[in-house]
Amino acid sequence: MLTVKQIDAAKPKDKSYRLADAGGLFLFVPPTGKKVWRFRYRFDGKEKTLVIGPWPQISLTEARARQSEAKMKLLSGVDPAQQKQARKKKERSPDAWTFAGIFKEWYAHKSVVWSERYAAELRRMFENDILPLMGHMQMDEIEPLEVLKVIRLFEDRGAMERADKARKRCGEVFRYAVVTGRATYNPAPDLVKALKGYRKRNHAFLPMNRIQTFHRSLESYAGGVVAKNAALILHYTVLRTAELRSMRWENVDFENRLIVIDAEIMKNRRLHVVPMSDQVHALMISMKKITGHGALCFPGRINKNKPISDNTILGVIRRIGYEGQTTGHGFRHQFSTVMNEHQWPSDAIERQLAHLDRNKMRTVYNHAQYLDKRREMMQWWADWLDDNLE
Repeated sequence: MLTVKQIDAAKPKDKSYRLADAGGLFLFVPPTGKKVWRFRYRFDGKEKTLVIGPWPQISLTEARARQSEAKMKLLSGVDPAQQKQARKKKERSPDAWTFAGIFKEWYAHKSVVWSERYAAELRRMFENDILPLMGHMQMDEIEPLEVLKVIRLFEDRGAMERADKARKRCGEVFRYAVVTGRATYNPAPDLVKALKGYRKRNHAFLPMNRIQTFHRSLESYAGGVVAKNAALILHYTVLRTAELRSMRWENVDFENRLIVIDAEIMKNRRLHVVPMSDQVHALMISMKKITGHGALCFPGRINKNKPISDNTILGVIRRIGYEGQTTGHGFRHQFSTVMNEHQWPSDAIERQLAHLDRNKMRTVYNHAQYLDKRREMMQWWADWLDDNLE
């Protein structure tokens, strides 16, 4: 190892030379005589050099301390030389250190290997939901809680798969920032356990890749026709089970293809209008022939003046082999996941689910039923369930 006496005694020569200390640290002595501390290391299989600074402004002790600091960065997967260069760039271009700036770099680098459709979808996800929350923030300002807010934004819509996708893609942006020396920590992997997941207690629901298979099983159910049609219509309309059970023929408008649920039945005590897809319209015509002599669309087997029981839908689900995997209420989560994944307007989705807007001012002024858009959306949903989209 070097001593201060050896460093002072080092004289310039015709050619540059090095005085090795230990662990890759050395003093570089050029013909000019200006001595500079440098650290040689390997990163991603390549030999690299970090310029630490001039002697005697940086003492032997400080040079060794900076060498140790650089080694800690290497253990964390950070290239210290690249990080130093990035800091210089930050002084010239501070926007390059924001989440939005790094996202743009990452996106430009990655999108060249993606399909146009996927690239456009991912860009919309960031621009619409992620960048408005933390795009303006410097990377070293972003705590795990900020990323968790992004995840909760999607989960609150019921878009569980999209929430996990957002976490993973944000993690890739952080990883890119780390390897380019503009961040030291990627919080995304630590948030896996914070995800709500695909199931909730008492309201299990299926992930997106199993919904169509489940729907085909519903269509193949060989039990009672009233129970089967009730389950199918519930899946197509995503009504609450109590709303479906309460349906009366006087509230079914075949001509305009609408189902009206009275305000006193609704959870939020507001009248709810539901557009009928072609599939629902056909099923309701079929049900009219079976139960149209009475007031209720879905009467019980014993007492026709009372609706089917709470457990009728669960019974169908159990008999087709999906007990504990989904529920009538779970159909609503499944719908929200798929529609958010396919970029349908959130206002139309929430209105179809009869959710009140959390923003009270919007609740007061936003009386739109979004019927035209919901007609289009519910037909798309029915066709998607039937796996009948072109």
